[in-house]
Amino acid sequence: MKDELLFCPLGGSGEIGMNMNLFGYGQPSDHKWIMVDIGVTFADDTIPGVDLIYPDPGFIVERKDNLLGIVLTHAHEDHIGAIAHLWPKLQCKIFATPFTAVLIREKFREKQIDITNDLQIVELNGKVSLDPFEIEYITLTHSILEPNGLRIKTPAGVILHTGDWKVDPNPLIGDNINEKRLKEIGEEGVLAMICDSTNVFSAGRSGSELDVRKNMLNVMSRLKKRIIITSFASNVARMETAFYCAEQTGRQISLVGRSMHRIYKAARQCGYLKNTIEPIDPREAKNFSREKIVYLCTGSQGEPMGAMMRISSYVHPDVFIEKGDAVIFSSKIIPGNEKKLYKLHNQLVKDGIEVISEETEFVHVSGHPNREDLKEMYQWVKPRCVIPVHGEHRHMIEHINFAKEMQVPHPVQVENGDIVKLYPGEKPEVYDKAPSGRLYLDGSVSVDPDSQSIKDRKNLSANGYLEVTIMITPKGNIHNNPILSFRGLPVDDRDDFVYGLEEEIEKTSRTFKIGSKQQEHNLIDALKIACRKFSKERTGKKPFTNINLVKIQSKILKEIFSIGDEFSVEKDEKGNERLLSDKKLKSKSKNNNLFILPSADLQLTGTNDMLTATASSISVNKENLSEASSVAETVQISEEVEQTLDKNDLINEARIKGYEGVSCDECANFTMVRNGTCLKCDTCGATSGCS
Repeated sequence: MKDELLFCPLGGSGEIGMNMNLFGYGQPSDHKWIMVDIGVTFADDTIPGVDLIYPDPGFIVERKDNLLGIVLTHAHEDHIGAIAHLWPKLQCKIFATPFTAVLIREKFREKQIDITNDLQIVELNGKVSLDPFEIEYITLTHSILEPNGLRIKTPAGVILHTGDWKVDPNPLIGDNINEKRLKEIGEEGVLAMICDSTNVFSAGRSGSELDVRKNMLNVMSRLKKRIIITSFASNVARMETAFYCAEQTGRQISLVGRSMHRIYKAARQCGYLKNTIEPIDPREAKNFSREKIVYLCTGSQGEPMGAMMRISSYVHPDVFIEKGDAVIFSSKIIPGNEKKLYKLHNQLVKDGIEVISEETEFVHVSGHPNREDLKEMYQWVKPRCVIPVHGEHRHMIEHINFAKEMQVPHPVQVENGDIVKLYPGEKPEVYDKAPSGRLYLDGSVSVDPDSQSIKDRKNLSANGYLEVTIMITPKGNIHNNPILSFRGLPVDDRDDFVYGLEEEIEKTSRTFKIGSKQQEHNLIDALKIACRKFSKERTGKKPFTNINLVKIQSKILKEIFSIGDEFSVEKDEKGNERLLSDKKLKSKSKNNNLFILPSADLQLTGTNDMLTATASSISVNKENLSEASSVAETVQISEEVEQTLDKNDLINEARIKGYEGVSCDECANFTMVRNGTCLKCDTCGATSGCS
């Protein structure tokens, strides 16, 4: 049986970003694999709370014993951004050129992972041997330092993986594209080329960084007040241009934004930017007159926390902008960011600030190949097969048509998960499908798109939140009124909504007597349906609804609060136990409405696992009550335990009506309102004594 040569993209095919590509060679039952790039993409507003998205590596994780290494083409986030998140699942060697390696180390340092023994630095135009793969780095030009194509030699033939590239005759920083070696590779014969599709619709050439520098200097020479340039931090050539133009126009330059400082430091560490002026601290830059300073900042895509957005919102602590100043957007608008960027542009213009972008001046060139660049690459390499990647479906289909125009015998269209057999066979073709998908970085945890946390957050963002807490007596009866909490509901009459909801809860609950877990769950389900239905009728929203049942035995309350004889337990005429106290108990926590009643006798039941707890996991006493209040959100009890637990109802009812929830010392009514630094009773006029 012949060995097979396979190609399988897990990310970056059918989308721009999140690149992850696999190459496999060997017997059908025992392939050896290498991974090329391991990137991320950025979430939009449709996934609240999520910043990063990366490919699901499950297919190769199952084969990690045969994964020889991760080979990185360059240091853009869509090619390396997932490495610190996913590498612990892969545990293999990593290969990168010096600049990329510096940024990789930083990512692992932030994760507190020691990668020293697994990160191998490859010199420019260097080689890596991972039998049966022989990999040669080919210097290309792009919008970052040290971009590389990969010549991957196997017993079945040679593959050229271009990575991201363009043809720039004057990249300004770093080496020119290695045209000579690419032509040699083409003459040797290329079985398949895996190629960038980003700008396949754009005619002509991408343009040169030198031309951008010339025009940027002209633009900055005419501007007489403060200049702010915002660009991708990773474009070190553009960074050098900003330094150069600042110096030529008699200005100092200041870097703003964490990423800008990180890239500058990495570039300097690798021997770049040695002949530029030294940037000054933004705090020092405030002392310079407006016409003597230029800021280079992050946030060119309108990111909410980017430096540019903070500056334009007048909330940046060190950088100010005012009428007559100018902002140069030296970057392309990434598809999907148009709305928020144009909103930013309009706000700046409204404030009297001049906005300069690629739409008005030649201040940006793309780092990806236009059609003339692609044509030149095809003429050099002469591939037998082309597989377009790094594009949406419309880009890749257009690239397939372009490859046919270039007389490529076998263009192959793929999407994430497709397994292409490059060898053996009459022609390369998709012959199988690997599991593929996405993972979300939700906080610091990787979750899949169907995770409950994502579903809940989408629901919360669209419909709001409603929580009902009901206290259950030891006899299984519902103790007084429920405790209600809601957020994000368009309630016009709060009192009417609360009273109506309480009636609905009471009507639904009266047929239930709690005696078993099944009955508890039945009550919870019934209340959830009833509350959502009520809310839908009153507000038009069906909120994320959580029902908490709190079963409490009062015999343990003395032990909880550790106050001895100050509390006593008595039974009422129905046999229900009640807690009596002669003294008030004040919460030490920041939120005086939240108490937790912990003991082996306290049981919490919720509508989801997060809000289900047992008292065995909770321990609170009077001294550590403050620390415990963070988990007390499942149990809401009045800040005062006075006479009986019935007073809790009066407190909550008072607060719903807008009162403080404190009883008057004179008339005992819960009608105290804030009066300066003290409280005043609306019923009798008495005060707390400070006025």
